[in-house]
Amino acid sequence: MDDRSALVAPDTSTATDADAQAALADIERLGGQLRAARTSIGKVIYGQQDVIDQTLVALLSGGHLLLIGVPGLAKTKLVDTLGVVLGMEAKRIQFTPDLMPADILGSEVLEESEGGRRTFRFLQGPVFAQLLMADEINRASPRTQSALLQSMQERHVTVAGKRYDLPAPFHVLATQNPLEQEGTYPLPEAQLDRFLLQVDVGYPDEEAERQIMIGTTGAEQAVATQALSPGDLMAAQALVRRLPIGESVVDAILKLVRAGRPEHTDLDIVRQRVAWGPGPRASQAFMLACRARAIIQGRLAPSVDDVVALAGPILRHRMAVNFSARAEGVTVESVIAQMCARLG
Repeated sequence: MDDRSALVAPDTSTATDADAQAALADIERLGGQLRAARTSIGKVIYGQQDVIDQTLVALLSGGHLLLIGVPGLAKTKLVDTLGVVLGMEAKRIQFTPDLMPADILGSEVLEESEGGRRTFRFLQGPVFAQLLMADEINRASPRTQSALLQSMQERHVTVAGKRYDLPAPFHVLATQNPLEQEGTYPLPEAQLDRFLLQVDVGYPDEEAERQIMIGTTGAEQAVATQALSPGDLMAAQALVRRLPIGESVVDAILKLVRAGRPEHTDLDIVRQRVAWGPGPRASQAFMLACRARAIIQGRLAPSVDDVVALAGPILRHRMAVNFSARAEGVTVESVIAQMCARLG
């Protein structure tokens, strides 16, 4: 036997065990911080625990979030509260049809010094924030939406040929009113795909609405407190990517995403009723979001249940049914439900 093999392959079991213990300690510490964050947010946002959890999943995954719901469901309040709880610089843009790209990105202004020398200086727009709320994003023109799209994907903007990096972390939380039709511009598929999750915000239940009535109309109102810092969030995002994920979960993701594509599926409802299906970004979103959801719930590894739970938020804005499906009342949600049923 060649004795050189002992020199080539040293024993790394001790190092591996130490790394595993360190990762476990990081996950437990992060779990405590997230529980404190959820409690702090819950003091201000009533009856929307699923929305809060999915928002935290998106932020832990390093992605952007699209919130869809009728007015008055605390979508704007949620973003303001997140800025406080996470210690992030938050800004808000109210999208309107006359909003221009420079209103978001910023612009160059001509300044004259005391010596008479003229130079251009860049004035940063509201996109230069760690947490940006794009309120009623579908009211802006496609030209303005395209300016925001570069920010979301590239994490920098280009003005007058110069690149300006955005702060880190950088997250866009956009809201959209499903009831508005006039004066709106539907988001293009390429921009929708940049949102990690689409969260549908529903009405609170009766008990939560009672809490809203009492808690928000009195002399004193609850105030959220900071639970994490931007540095903690970035460390948590790195930790999410280190979390192991089993082959069964990877197979479930592949099976689910590919089943939603009319060209590849063996499901009749998808072949006949779906106009276009999810792309590879959906698979990437599942890989990150499932890990984040597991950490939020105090687990050390994601499961197939996480894939099923996140199927709606990840897929509903990455798929579309055709005209015949809409005529027959078939929705994207019903198609996703049949796709998930196959995971068993």
